[in-house]
Amino acid sequence: MSVARVHDFQTGNDVNRFLVRARGGYLDLSGQPLIMGILNATPDSFSDGGSCCSPCEAAKLGLRMEADGASIIDIGGQSTRPGSQPVDEEEELRRILPIFRELSGKTKALLSVDTSKAAVAREAIKAGAAIVNDTSAMADDPQMADVVRETGCAVVLVHRRGTPETMQLQPNYNSLLDELTQELSGRVEFAMERGINMEQILVDPGIGFGKRLEDNLDLHRNLDRLTVLGRPVVFGPSRKSFIGTLTNRPPEDRTFGTAASVAIAVMKGANVLRVHDVKEMREVVRVAAAIRGARE
Repeated sequence: MSVARVHDFQTGNDVNRFLVRARGGYLDLSGQPLIMGILNATPDSFSDGGSCCSPCEAAKLGLRMEADGASIIDIGGQSTRPGSQPVDEEEELRRILPIFRELSGKTKALLSVDTSKAAVAREAIKAGAAIVNDTSAMADDPQMADVVRETGCAVVLVHRRGTPETMQLQPNYNSLLDELTQELSGRVEFAMERGINMEQILVDPGIGFGKRLEDNLDLHRNLDRLTVLGRPVVFGPSRKSFIGTLTNRPPEDRTFGTAASVAIAVMKGANVLRVHDVKEMREVVRVAAAIRGARE
């Protein structure tokens, strides 16, 4: 079974206990939410572009993330910030494969590849990835579903309207949560129709991806409504622009704002938190989860 309904006597609520299939093993989401550390191998990411100058340095950062509490390390070679320009698959692979090769076998954390290109995902999986984090929910490259099915990797389906170049130009929703859940549900159905087992699927509401400030805040208030999808929820608010709008802080100085967002997401049932500041956010998750009543 991929999910069981369990009564939590500390909170008085029924909660989901997820086991996610990830390339021959299982990712246990039955206790406290897990941390996914962000490891960008890009020169133009909004927050930490160019910070990893070599595969060796990037691998050291990944190992430090694991030591600080990351259960998953998400490696990406294509920036998905608003307005970013795409790179070809050869360049994306040039950026990320040496990092996967450096980290594979050295870490007990699961490795994730942040890409929407099927060919990139396939090569990353050969180099050690167990999760595909696709910000297009497999819409940019329908062959991604074949890669996930054939390899048995887990897949994160991220809600996004438009492309990174266009998604923040004029985002608009009549009913954010209704439209978002309907669209994500459609991507889950697409995945299953292509032969992907439901146990392999996680969903991400895509905070900051084609969302206005009020949409991002509404997502926090209503994140628990995504339980209707029956899949574990990944939430990635780390250092994003809505925090900068509220705090007037640059990306590298948004740790406290991110902490507030992460704490609320945990209270609202997020299963995986995708963050830059692993050590700090692991403490936030631990405290918020204890307040919520999640077991160790």
